[in-house]
Amino acid sequence: MVLVDARNITFASMKNVDKLREIFLQYLEENRFEQAPKGLYEPINYILNIGGKRMRPVLLLLACQMFKDDIEAALPAALAVEIFHNFTLLHDDIMDDANLRRGKPTVHEKYDTNTAILSGDVMMIYAYHYISKLPTSLINKALNIMNRVAIGVCEGQQYDMNFETSETVTIPEYLKMIEYKTAVLLSGSMEMGALVGGANEQDARHTANFGRDIGIAFQLQDDILDTFGDPAKFGKKISGDIIQNKKTFLVLKTLELADFADAQNLRALMQTHPADPSDKIQKVKALFQQYNIRTIAEKEMDTYLSNALSHLDAINVNDKRKTDIRELARYLIKREV
Repeated sequence: MVLVDARNITFASMKNVDKLREIFLQYLEENRFEQAPKGLYEPINYILNIGGKRMRPVLLLLACQMFKDDIEAALPAALAVEIFHNFTLLHDDIMDDANLRRGKPTVHEKYDTNTAILSGDVMMIYAYHYISKLPTSLINKALNIMNRVAIGVCEGQQYDMNFETSETVTIPEYLKMIEYKTAVLLSGSMEMGALVGGANEQDARHTANFGRDIGIAFQLQDDILDTFGDPAKFGKKISGDIIQNKKTFLVLKTLELADFADAQNLRALMQTHPADPSDKIQKVKALFQQYNIRTIAEKEMDTYLSNALSHLDAINVNDKRKTDIRELARYLIKREV
């Protein structure tokens, strides 16, 4: 059973989160890409304005606010990480041949693949452009964080691609991959927010570690939702990981627990590409259910949540200033979308 309940998030916490999200969205609107050529910049506005939880910029602003009330100086960093995150989505969707993102056509489907590649490239450059707008004393630190994030994301993506042809992926290897591909950006976002807020190195590191562990938990939840979520809420095709033969935590844990025959059956299924994947999906999900994989994955997710909250507890600020981050973290891990 998952340890958290989204219904228990306090109204005050959500009110502040919503306020920070609105502040960020206003800043995003003020910095729309209106320049020429339209064919390069229109897809950027499209991907930045088709929704999303804005989790990374909001957590960055919350990390800043944990140390000081004024978050204005952190807005360029918040925009930088949101642009960078969406840049990775453009390229990920091409690699995965995905046709939906947040319930809308992906950029390469709406425009074309070359446009998505080039628009993504310039988004990465603009992410660094906004980092350069931070207070001068923090630019070098922020650039080092962004470099670490960008390298980690690329390494994580390569690990993910390597897993497609490897038959010996372990769960620790998978967790390392999602730390690099997903969690490193949350970690870096929150570390930058903390530094803009005036955190010392130790508190900034605890904030970064909180972001890392929440990021891993978030990706485990994403794995669960991809198989067991409601497609109307999830915003993209359900069971896409199964269709694409992704070696997710659910698959790897089933292989670890299954008897020889079931493991061989799962391996065989996860090497097929049927024109109609419905039967394959049904059989793979039946194996997940047989070995109680959803519950096991949720327990693993809760372990990372607990680790994250331990890092939050270690930060040397008044506990009341941590409330909104703590509540939002719990909400994100219990999400249905």
